[in-house]
Amino acid sequence: MYSFLHELLKDKKGGEIFTLFGWWHFLYIVLMLAATVTILIIQKRKSNEIKEKTVRFFIDLAFVLYVADLFLMPIAYGEIDIEKLPFHACTAMCIMCFLSYRVKILEKFRISFVLLGLISNIVYLIYPAGVMWHGVHPLSYRVIQTLIFHSVMSVYGILTLANEHQNIEIKKCYRELVVVCAMTVWALIGNYSYNGSSEGYSHFFNWFFVVRDPFYVIPENIAPFIMPLLNIFLFFAVEMLIHLVIWAKNIHRLKKIDFEN
Repeated sequence: MYSFLHELLKDKKGGEIFTLFGWWHFLYIVLMLAATVTILIIQKRKSNEIKEKTVRFFIDLAFVLYVADLFLMPIAYGEIDIEKLPFHACTAMCIMCFLSYRVKILEKFRISFVLLGLISNIVYLIYPAGVMWHGVHPLSYRVIQTLIFHSVMSVYGILTLANEHQNIEIKKCYRELVVVCAMTVWALIGNYSYNGSSEGYSHFFNWFFVVRDPFYVIPENIAPFIMPLLNIFLFFAVEMLIHLVIWAKNIHRLKKIDFEN
């Protein structure tokens, strides 16, 4: 059984490889967008209960995909990839969104988790560095699992905002800042706990991009001091743009209702 699963899940080398903005990359993105649009169209005339069940299905699916991957990685690669620990916003927000339906104190931060998770997962789908570095076939488990996970999280985020936009208040945007700051601190803990050298083995992670500029524009000696603050600013700024779009949409909806009455 182990041999069968290993052959099925191991990295497929040779021949075609997954590349940035190659046609396989575009295919994954198109499939994610098509799934999102299709679900939104189907849900348009459905009850709020069905919409809520659909949203819950996607976050449960994302959580199952993440946990299952931790068990399958030793079979596929012979080890658990430390990079997959929940110190990136993509994986951390998956766990927090999942818990927000089950832990009462986290419920009021759900939209904040959703926004940060949506932005980070879409960024990864556009620039999937984690799979490109390995130079494997587009149908390798590593590629399929990673892109499907991020796609499911993106669909979950879009559906949540589409269903709950009327209840999202811009005056509560401070919660988004709290979550981004907490995520930054959590990522710093992960980076400084796992980065280092011992017995001739060195490893360097850059969870949530808080210890190194991923584009190598900021010098490495000052990046650890700048990137945490820059990340907080950039993610919060994008979240505020989404808030403004939702606010404008809600204002337009209310004006339309007043005009019809």
